[in-house]
Amino acid sequence: MTGIMTGPALSAHSRFGQRIRRRFESQLHLLPPGLPSPASMAQACDALRALGLDSASALRTTRQLVLERLLCLDCDQQAPLQQVTQAMTDLAEFALNTACAEVELTLDQTHGAPTTAAGARAQLWIVGMGKLGARELNVSSDIDLIYVYDEDGDTAGDSQGRGRISNQEYFAKAVRAIYALVGDTTEHGFVFRVDLALRPNGNSGPPAVSLDALEQYLHVQGREWERFAWLKSRVVAPLGCVADGSTLALRNVVMPFVFRRYLDYSVFDALRVLHRQIREHASKRSAGHPERANDVKLSRGGIREIEFIVQLLQVVRGGQFPELRTRATLRALPRLVKAGLMPKNTAQALADAYVFLRQVEHRIQYLDDQQTHVLPTQDQDLTWIASTLGFATACQLLHQLDAHREVVAEEFDKLLGGGADQSCKGCNGGNGAKSAAAPGFDEVLEQLADQFRQRVANWREHPRVLALKEESRTRLLRLIARTAQWVREGRATEAAAVRLVDWMEPLLRRESYLALLLERPNVHERLLRLLDAARWPARYLLLHPGVIDELASADFLDERFSASDFEHELDHRRAALAGTGEDDDETLLNLLRRAHHAEVFRTLARDVEGKLTVEAVADDLSSLAEAVLRVTTRWCWSRLKNRHRETPQFAIIAYGKLGGKELGYGSDLDLVFVFDDDDERAPEVYASLVRKLINWLTVKTGEGDLYEIDTALRPNGNAGLLITSFDAYANYQQQRGSNTAWTWEHQAMTRARFVLGDDTLRQRFDVIRKSVISAPRQAEGLKTEIKAMRERLRDAHAGKEGYFDVKYSPGGMIDAEFVMQYLVLSQSAQLPELLDNLGNIALLERAEVMGLLPVGVGHAAASAYRTLRQVQHRARLNDEPYQVRLPQLQAERDAVLALWHAVFGAALP
Repeated sequence: MTGIMTGPALSAHSRFGQRIRRRFESQLHLLPPGLPSPASMAQACDALRALGLDSASALRTTRQLVLERLLCLDCDQQAPLQQVTQAMTDLAEFALNTACAEVELTLDQTHGAPTTAAGARAQLWIVGMGKLGARELNVSSDIDLIYVYDEDGDTAGDSQGRGRISNQEYFAKAVRAIYALVGDTTEHGFVFRVDLALRPNGNSGPPAVSLDALEQYLHVQGREWERFAWLKSRVVAPLGCVADGSTLALRNVVMPFVFRRYLDYSVFDALRVLHRQIREHASKRSAGHPERANDVKLSRGGIREIEFIVQLLQVVRGGQFPELRTRATLRALPRLVKAGLMPKNTAQALADAYVFLRQVEHRIQYLDDQQTHVLPTQDQDLTWIASTLGFATACQLLHQLDAHREVVAEEFDKLLGGGADQSCKGCNGGNGAKSAAAPGFDEVLEQLADQFRQRVANWREHPRVLALKEESRTRLLRLIARTAQWVREGRATEAAAVRLVDWMEPLLRRESYLALLLERPNVHERLLRLLDAARWPARYLLLHPGVIDELASADFLDERFSASDFEHELDHRRAALAGTGEDDDETLLNLLRRAHHAEVFRTLARDVEGKLTVEAVADDLSSLAEAVLRVTTRWCWSRLKNRHRETPQFAIIAYGKLGGKELGYGSDLDLVFVFDDDDERAPEVYASLVRKLINWLTVKTGEGDLYEIDTALRPNGNAGLLITSFDAYANYQQQRGSNTAWTWEHQAMTRARFVLGDDTLRQRFDVIRKSVISAPRQAEGLKTEIKAMRERLRDAHAGKEGYFDVKYSPGGMIDAEFVMQYLVLSQSAQLPELLDNLGNIALLERAEVMGLLPVGVGHAAASAYRTLRQVQHRARLNDEPYQVRLPQLQAERDAVLALWHAVFGAALP
């Protein structure tokens, strides 16, 4: 093969370019210099009309001028791919808008305007599919169109009322006329090859379909592959309808069809079938023609496989990740990375391959303006393509091409072909979904151990199992067979397998979860391990089954919760929803719940895998609660109709477990709401905010709820106002006036923490908290009150004889907490080191160091308290009571009783 070409401009080699220059030499100057734009195309087209060309000829000639310009910019000046594809998209939109306007003007003269029931003009929307919809048109692309009109009815007729026809007839005529202007081949060529096969019912369907008919079709007959097609759909003409927002009605029909509210792994099989059909078609085309096998679009590792990888992840997760809903491949890849669905280096490799393959595709098409993606067999043509891409030889080009295609093919096989488990959430071997012969029910039962077999045997006549489609029943049996194999191999326990059956049974009608587990063996295996570790995860998974997708990432177990990332992602998703008008209250409520449940589940998985201590779990759950409060408050304030300022002068004070950063799974939040705003409207506005905030946190939607909220610690408890001014709160706590806090409320203040509000309010709260805690108190009177409170708690939580309740029994956690609260309230005026809200374990150690406790007592009690928290935590995970049979935990009980005796001087009853 010859080396790199030299001499005239590289673009001169294009035979297509040569033909344009010969035929249109005198018109080339009509297209203004530089990258073609809609304005420059319109200028050239108008100039051609002025020379006497009709619209059809002017549009075709404009297309030739644009293509010649792009050929030069691309091959001689290395124009970026995005500039070339955008120019081609602009050309298609310009041509379709021009044709649409002209056709409607002509039809209106004969038939009058099409009308709706309300008397308005019925609108025709030209929907661009595929690369036109994604603004990715190649230089010799056809355009896939679907024509949709907004409402049935009749035309108005001409000025005498004659010529009335139905809207459907009118728009069918419009489709044919637009095709003639854009798609017919004349002596001037064509503007674009037009394909209408993607419309409902394909070539047998009507040329234009009403919005109602489209909705009915998608709901009843829409197939999985059509979801991928509609993913890239976009109204491209008339541009006026796009600008005035009327086309949002179409989007509201299409979006629920493409993006399901749940994780939708059933599309894996649909895409496999579609890909197999494309491969088979390509094989038939190349049979007897080996030169056709080197197709940069359809062959293994080609452009189509990159598009499939991206679209599959978008369709599976786009319902829950609205930021993934973008049409362009190169724009989608970084979004997949940001959503944690693809490693950054994989996305970059696919992006590099995509750009390279598309540039090769363009150069193939520049040769003869043929809609082909097959590398030429002529050495001279191949060498020219290499030269335009900066390669010295065609061999170097082919080597780079092979390298890119190998990367793409490998990633595609990981996603759909049955490779090993992958760490990226979106990528994992689908070996469970291969088309091997499905096992029968009896055949599967024979593989199961005793308890597992008995549990599965109950499914033989189970209504949910009998109601499954054959495909889903096959998936179910394969899952059971795989689980049985893992039990035999020691990769899973029989107990975990039984719990898996218990978990799956209520979800059998939600068939996407069967597809998920089958597509992702790593998720299946991790789920079994999680179910084996504790009972509470199974209950949580039953309430929120979609969170099992979090198990797909191998990295998340070694991560920790990041509040900033959590808030940024939620705000980003909300912005994505707002951009499409989907940010209604219900959608945002569910968005918050899905994100919260996913984070709780991640913490739960790390917990049962032994990656986190009990204290770390509490820290992360507390941090999550604070982040949810911040996000929810921002969103509620922004949607409050009567708000009187941009930023609320508002704060939230946490008590109890959140205040002490000891939140557990399912804990409620003890909150007090205050404001510091002199505006006369403030009390009413902030009361509205708190009511809305509590509703958003507690209301149950299809995705569950977030938290139960307890406001009993506000001034005057449940008899008080839901929100109070900061000054009134300060006066109440600091014993100013006739209405003041009780001792138990001051005990609660030792664990109070400012969790939302600006720094000025935070500082003022810290001053009040320190003032309340360190206020002078009569020690004996304080002891009496605290012991009386302890008596009431003991009576309310009397345990069973012979059992020790780790929280409420004498020597339990409450005793250690009450001792520490007494020491803080009675001693912090002299020992300010006790003022810090550090948690009971750290404060007990500190109290001993300060000499408030006998040597060894504080340390022993701190260790005992840590152990009791661990026991309580494990009991919660296993849905067990917080009680153990005596004499278990006797050493821990004795350590806490010694602490109580050292401080209060009396044994607990």
